[in-house]
Amino acid sequence: MNTVVYPGTFDPITNGHTDLVERAARMFDHIIVAVADNPKKKPMLELEARVDLARTTLGHLANVEVTGFSNLLAEFVQEKNANIILRGLRAVSDFEYEFQLANMNRVLAPNVESMFLTPAEQYSYISSTLVREIASLGGDVSNFVHPEVARALKRLVK
Repeated sequence: MNTVVYPGTFDPITNGHTDLVERAARMFDHIIVAVADNPKKKPMLELEARVDLARTTLGHLANVEVTGFSNLLAEFVQEKNANIILRGLRAVSDFEYEFQLANMNRVLAPNVESMFLTPAEQYSYISSTLVREIASLGGDVSNFVHPEVARALKRLVK
């Protein structure tokens, strides 16, 4: 059985994230969407809210689990008996950083492979950073996120 961990801050989870999880769910037995606490990034949404929104957004996928984590990713993956780390690549500019992470994780967890998926073309320009910026300025983010995520962001910036 292949258990995949898809880590990220998901601040907020976007349609691009959802696209990757939906495609991974067709390829693998079990997907764990691991929402990172990561206070260094100063997330707009609290960890619990990000986990709840990811569960709402991905609730239609029977083989997907969503959980928060605050330890080292390599440790988390091993705790969950996962054998694959899934990462998304939107553009060539993402590759260098993701390549570094993959190599570091290979040293920290030698039995775990890193795999990369690209989002569908219509989602390739969406990033959580841009969604947060648009939302914080009162813009409409409904084309980029699940309706419940859009409502949560709207409530947050009022």
